[in-house]
Amino acid sequence: MKSSSIKLAGLALVAASLSLQLSSCVSTEREVSNSTVDPRSTYKPPVAGDRTRVGTKTVLNTVSRTHSFSDPKTKDNFILQLRGPRVLTAQAHFIVTSSTGDTLRHEVLPARALLSEKALSDPQAATVREKEIAILQGMNNFFADGRFSQPAVPADAVQPAELDTKTWAALREDPSIVGFDYIGAGGAERRMAYVRKLRKAVVINH
Repeated sequence: MKSSSIKLAGLALVAASLSLQLSSCVSTEREVSNSTVDPRSTYKPPVAGDRTRVGTKTVLNTVSRTHSFSDPKTKDNFILQLRGPRVLTAQAHFIVTSSTGDTLRHEVLPARALLSEKALSDPQAATVREKEIAILQGMNNFFADGRFSQPAVPADAVQPAELDTKTWAALREDPSIVGFDYIGAGGAERRMAYVRKLRKAVVINH
């Protein structure tokens, strides 16, 4: 009888232990489902080489860096993401987001805009693979330090036709504004700057 009592007591303890563990699991799952953390609060671009998808497009490559831009006290996120079936026919999404997650600029460029002929000994005879490598190298150099400048507008610069007088004046009067140079969709050189007075990003064609 004593042996039976001991066995029953042991089973009761095991059952109680399992009950506590199950209760703990349920509680943990409930706490996770009720989390108040916004999953969109921190944007993390896919790691380079990680073939994830954005909508119907495959992400072929991603490069990013942080740099002062819209606010001198913080750094914004500069992201270049190649989306599409193949490198040569893909589109490069150039995205700038603030430290708080707001999108300041989103521009779509053809992958070929990143193709530097200087990287190829003979652009006409270059193979598809060589062109793909040149595009990926262009992505790696897209956010090079030399592409950022301050002030964004030199003192002797002439007002471009595409900018209105108000925007141009706001650019000229603030020497702390940072400019970023890049190649646009048509192969033209562009400079992007954030005008804090007007709270918007503007693009100047060189």
